[in-house]
Amino acid sequence: MPFPMTSTDPLSRLARAGRLKPTLAAIATLVVLGGGAAAVMHARAQGTPAAAMAKPALTVTVATPQPATLARTIAAGGTIAAWQEASVGAEANGYRLAEVRVNVGDRVRRWQPLAVFAPEMARADVAQARASVAEAQAALAEAAANAQRARELDRTGALSAQQIAQWVTGEQTAQARLEAARAQLQVHELRLAQTQVLAPDDGVISARTATVGAVVPAGQELFRLIRQGRLEWRAEVPASDLATIRPGQAVQVVPAGGGTLAGTVRMVAPTVDAATRNGLVYVDLPAPPAGSDAPLAKAGMYARGEFAIGTSAALTLPQTAVLLRDGYSYVFKVAADGKVSQAKVGTGRRSGDRIEVTSGLDAKDRVVASGGAFLADGDLVRVVDAPPKAPAATTAAAPASAARR
Repeated sequence: MPFPMTSTDPLSRLARAGRLKPTLAAIATLVVLGGGAAAVMHARAQGTPAAAMAKPALTVTVATPQPATLARTIAAGGTIAAWQEASVGAEANGYRLAEVRVNVGDRVRRWQPLAVFAPEMARADVAQARASVAEAQAALAEAAANAQRARELDRTGALSAQQIAQWVTGEQTAQARLEAARAQLQVHELRLAQTQVLAPDDGVISARTATVGAVVPAGQELFRLIRQGRLEWRAEVPASDLATIRPGQAVQVVPAGGGTLAGTVRMVAPTVDAATRNGLVYVDLPAPPAGSDAPLAKAGMYARGEFAIGTSAALTLPQTAVLLRDGYSYVFKVAADGKVSQAKVGTGRRSGDRIEVTSGLDAKDRVVASGGAFLADGDLVRVVDAPPKAPAATTAAAPASAARR
């Protein structure tokens, strides 16, 4: 028979105060914690590492620095400009511009008419000069006949020596007047030819100021022509790097609009800018393909590029293994127990999907190949093998078989 609970029993007092249930919950929590501590102590007694009981934060693949041969380059920036830009102007003076046959962007051939002046005045001058020549020829014929008669009478003594000399001198004067008339005719014929403005070379019209109906003086510019359509990149290279650049070297040029052009070094300027300590390197750019409406490069564009100056050995990692944080490059090294540690590295050249590591790693270090952005220093990871890549021989066989077909 159970004994009745007295008023002095502690449980009775807790029950009456309504605090029995929280007390029982606290007792249960202590029991669970005690059981957990006992489990940990039992695991340690069995020799099980504590890290093995932790759950990995991420499943990753690892990579090691691989040796590679990378191209050595010098990066630079500069402006794309015309190789040579010819100024085409008016040679005739005071003529009215009657016709303009080309516009900006048109491709022209050498001696192609670009504009035509009204030729009426020039033709009238040519006609007048031809009449002057005919008059001088008639005067010369008369003077020559008189001089011949004077020479014949010289033997008879009918004329004095002074008279004979006057007739001979008259013939010479008429001959000189004929030559002057012919020279004046050539001048007017040249002015008639100058009523057509011709292209001095093959090229592209880059500017036009010619307007139909304008009366322009001699020497005024009407067009600008990019000779042969050739463009060049004028790269600004630090003086310390100029010694490694030679004519004929290959250059990869990237205009502001995108795309890549394969250029060739034409020459290195013999002087260096005293203010910037940079020297100009002139790089020939390839001509745009025929019929191209929107070439990659245009005069006046800014472009960046790289000069290929050789190759050198390097250690490389996949670009996905290198993280950029606070302006520095980092990788996560993987230790033997699966813990990762963040390490700062120096980076250099890039080739495809790989990047050069210049400092901070040894050739035997293992680093997280991808997914490092989700890790923190000291995290535990589970390492798995990377999926196998397709054999290189399989991908290389396709072009060879295509060539046989």
